[in-house]
Amino acid sequence: MSHTRHPATGPLLGLTILDLTRLLPGPLGTMLMADMGADVIKIEDPQAPDYVRSFPPYVNGESANYLAYNRSKRSIFLDYRTPEGRNQFLHLVKSADVVVEQFRPGYLDQLGIGYEAARPVNPRIIYVSVTGFGQTGPYAHLAGHDLNYSALAGVLGLTGEGPDFTGEPGPPVIPGVQLADIAGGSYGCVMATLAALYARERTGEGQQVDVSMTDAVMPLLSVAYASFAGGQSPERGSMPLSGGLPNYGVYPCSDGKYAALGTLEPKFWQKFCGLVGKPDWLGFLLPASPAQLADFKQQIQSLFLERSRDEWTQFGLENDMLITPVNTLADLETDPHLMARQMILTQEHPVAGLFRTVGVPLKFSGTPAQPAWPAPEPGEDTNDILGLSSETDR
Repeated sequence: MSHTRHPATGPLLGLTILDLTRLLPGPLGTMLMADMGADVIKIEDPQAPDYVRSFPPYVNGESANYLAYNRSKRSIFLDYRTPEGRNQFLHLVKSADVVVEQFRPGYLDQLGIGYEAARPVNPRIIYVSVTGFGQTGPYAHLAGHDLNYSALAGVLGLTGEGPDFTGEPGPPVIPGVQLADIAGGSYGCVMATLAALYARERTGEGQQVDVSMTDAVMPLLSVAYASFAGGQSPERGSMPLSGGLPNYGVYPCSDGKYAALGTLEPKFWQKFCGLVGKPDWLGFLLPASPAQLADFKQQIQSLFLERSRDEWTQFGLENDMLITPVNTLADLETDPHLMARQMILTQEHPVAGLFRTVGVPLKFSGTPAQPAWPAPEPGEDTNDILGLSSETDR
């Protein structure tokens, strides 16, 4: 099937990105930019396509993971390890703005399609290189995954339950989402691309940007490391915003579900204590010991067990009380606020059929961003792109 398709709206309209990435970090980052209007061309080796295509679960034979972070892109098969494929890739570079790649440092240079090979073809080209540990340093060439990067960066060491009655914190807990992959890799990819494009507007020159997922996840430590640099020793579950305050935590409700209490400021805590008839709780803000913190939390937990999660949610809404439901994934699809923000969308894929996916997180008043089409079939746009590339050379 031959057809030409391009994004129709979004702040990045007119931007062309060659996407060599696989799995999660790079593909999600390039998808976010595709939703914002960039023409993202997903390039896969026909002998070794994106591994995520084979990851379960499947929807009518299509990987749900592939569908989730490859929408709004065009897809071509290109064996860039052969002389012909290398030449075709560099030909595409002539009319591209950005290349996003996720290989180990130096791999693309060995193939003759790295930044140094592309720069003579297009001095304005930007290479965004996303890796676990960066292009330099003693770990640069090592393999890794999200857990490794979060562990090395110190994020994992701060994630878990706080001290028990003995004063000892619980073990590190693996987060429920991929912090380093997404906050470090995907968002880092978008940030690097946009910053390099702005620099190119001033200098007229492209450049390579080194995005290390380990480095890029470390700003998540900003609050904790500020305390550490100031002479304190933050521990798992004991910092004010991660379990150290009884008025800022998660509590079970009468229906077995959970609610998040975020009454951080004294004025909100004072208001909460008044509304629930507990004026003696005003002194709970600064527990003197782990035992006292556990006692305060137990008293608040007993209160929350008197009502269901939805009742506490309504109480929070009616009184502007910083109480929100701890939603399950199923809850997201009925939450009125998330629905109003279009954060769960449904697309119709030609093979998978109707498929639900996370929406576009950024809202633009003048250049709205939106998914252009579902994730493409493997190599679906190969003939179209390779046949038209010579007509769009700069």
